Amino acid sequence: MLMREWSLSQRLSAVFVVLLLACCAASVALQMRGGERHEQEVVQRLSLALAPQIASYPELVAAGGFNPPAVRGLFDKLMAVNPSVEVYLLDATGRIMAYSAPEGAVKRTRVDLAPIESLLGGGTLPIFGDDPRNPGGRKVFSAAPLESASPGAGFVYVVLQGESHDSLAAHVNAGGAANAMLWSMGLVALLGLLAGLTAFHLITRPLRTLTEAVRGLEAHGMSWLPQARPLLRQAAHSGSDLRLLSRSFEDLAQRIDEQWRALRDQDHLRRELFANLSHDLRTPLTSLHGYLETLRMKSGALGPREQQRYLDIALEQSRKVGRLAQEMFELARLEYGMVKPQMEPFFLTDLLQDVFQKFELATEARGQRLVADIVPGLPQVRADLAMMERVLVNLVDNAVRATPEGGDITVRLRPHGRDGIEVIVCDTGPGIAPALAQHLFERPAFTGYAAAQESRSGGFGLMIVSRILQLHKSAIRLLPQSGAGAVFQFVLRCEADR
Repeated sequence: MLMREWSLSQRLSAVFVVLLLACCAASVALQMRGGERHEQEVVQRLSLALAPQIASYPELVAAGGFNPPAVRGLFDKLMAVNPSVEVYLLDATGRIMAYSAPEGAVKRTRVDLAPIESLLGGGTLPIFGDDPRNPGGRKVFSAAPLESASPGAGFVYVVLQGESHDSLAAHVNAGGAANAMLWSMGLVALLGLLAGLTAFHLITRPLRTLTEAVRGLEAHGMSWLPQARPLLRQAAHSGSDLRLLSRSFEDLAQRIDEQWRALRDQDHLRRELFANLSHDLRTPLTSLHGYLETLRMKSGALGPREQQRYLDIALEQSRKVGRLAQEMFELARLEYGMVKPQMEPFFLTDLLQDVFQKFELATEARGQRLVADIVPGLPQVRADLAMMERVLVNLVDNAVRATPEGGDITVRLRPHGRDGIEVIVCDTGPGIAPALAQHLFERPAFTGYAAAQESRSGGFGLMIVSRILQLHKSAIRLLPQSGAGAVFQFVLRCEADR
């Protein structure tokens, strides 16, 4: 449970400590084992001539066989001179025939002859043979055949590190030698630990910095991104992997922040849309309901002319509601990709003529002029004819509504570069209010049709225009205008380029 709460650097440090101690312990064990084996090889090489010298004594064998009193006396003298050795006399089969040891000290009755034959044959040292005083033990030895007897009579078998040596070595190891070894191991482990932890601290510093930035974002959200950027850039100065991770995380956080802001803006626009839409729908619906209710309640008291006027007003209000509902439905289809443009070649001049015919009566009644400023010889464009008609109708309708009586509505068609036709729609109305210009194509302009003289109205019209042009890889712009009026511009590609 505690391990789960540790940081990555702490876990790495703990694993490093365990591995370092294990390596130190293994190193000490291998050194001790190697040192002991080296010591055994040195002792065996130095004492290879010991057994042959003993075997050359003639007193070891009498006329009838072994001479036990002479053997015991000689062995006692040798062990008194070198207490670490143990001398045994073996027969040809390896059975122990004579030795010098207290009663009951020798636990074996026979010694394996294979190691003796290997030693006499020049095998690789150290070679270990049976320890007569320890049934499971094996020790380095020296051996030689008896020279004064007939061939195959037996062997002199000398254990070079007997019980006296083991006892003394154990006592020494339990004292200063073992302590020195442990202290040296502890010193090496301490130095390695300090060096390793320092290295881990330096290596994992960028990772801790990145972790701090991530935790800050987790705790405080995207508002903490400005404070997190310096930490992310600091982590990016490290190795390539952390640099890539830091930059990727910073880019991801930046995109999330931008998307979050866009979602908040869209939510704000949506709330504003519903609020303004409900207001703009409520006005004509209230008027429509009021006039219809008046006609119902006072139908007998109103004259035919007044009844007709009330019906005309109610009909106009119903047209407003129907127009807003139709625009909402059309915009929804464009927003969700339900409409795909059906491309076909056509001339914009012909389409503009048809659009002007739809507004002839309305402009004549208001004393307005429709002006077509067209450069001769324009090529065909390839677009959705119905959608382009909708674009021009919306722009001209807005211009007609915004232009006062006696004003002009002008549509210009001219080449744009090598592969496009520029369309400009301008009027002589009051222009676009600065408050509406910033988000003119992103939110509906609900200000009430009665207030068209003060600021441009049009519901979803300009939004529909913008979405249609986006489907045609184009965009509408509001051009700056020094005088009165508003100027809208967009470009369509020519048929030859498609």
